[in-house]
Amino acid sequence: MEGDIEKKLKNLKEILKKMGTVLVAFSGGVDSTFLLRVAKDVLGEKVIAVTALSPTYPREEVEEAKKISKKMGVRHILIETRELEDSNFVNNPPTRCYYCKRELFSTLKKIAEENNLRWVADGSNLDDTGDFRPGMQAARELGVRSPLKEAHLGKSDIRELSKKLGLSTWNKPSLACLASRFPYGMRIKKEELLKVEEAERFLRKMGISQIRVRHYGDTARIEVREDEIPKLFENEKRNKVIEKFKQLGYTYITVDLEGYRTGSMNEVLKKSD
Repeated sequence: MEGDIEKKLKNLKEILKKMGTVLVAFSGGVDSTFLLRVAKDVLGEKVIAVTALSPTYPREEVEEAKKISKKMGVRHILIETRELEDSNFVNNPPTRCYYCKRELFSTLKKIAEENNLRWVADGSNLDDTGDFRPGMQAARELGVRSPLKEAHLGKSDIRELSKKLGLSTWNKPSLACLASRFPYGMRIKKEELLKVEEAERFLRKMGISQIRVRHYGDTARIEVREDEIPKLFENEKRNKVIEKFKQLGYTYITVDLEGYRTGSMNEVLKKSD
């Protein structure tokens, strides 16, 4: 296994070397941080990072992305995206991510051209092919590369290699756009995105690592890892969660006994197939 993961890393470096120059769509998460670090090691000044500012992206993650890119010595550009002005996105169909990524990648391609960079790359990895991800279609249409996926690197590989490289993100919880907290068909509104962001921030401060607060209007469905579910009921934590969520406007606060899992909002799509 050790040799296999090293071969994948070598393959990734060869892919990036052939790409020559690259703009990395940088969220500051596990995957894009690892990609940016390896790209910096291989390409030096021929790589830049771009982070999109949006109500769908937690503000504390923006600050984290700024710190990481500065520490790496990578030029970092912040842009604002306007997906909340697009009815195709706001109406929240199952293809929502396609419209968001289409706008984002179109903007990134223009920035890449302005900076004489041949490629735009995202942090999609091999494991991402196992779920419903319409954003990948936008990437294909616009010629955006996914070097981690091309090198057959999965999430566990990326975490292991990130740890070896000394990246602080190696064990960072998986992140996702805040719009993924809304059931398909429910309109996405800025004030409700901010409500979800605040609810998840509150739970993180309580010492819970992997969190999704799924938003159903006046009801919140809290997903945490199965082993962290008991934390929600320790001492006064339960009462504090209830108080905070009521303050945010939720009438009903529920805990999903199945626990956190990637793409839980897509489970309704599988039932309808």
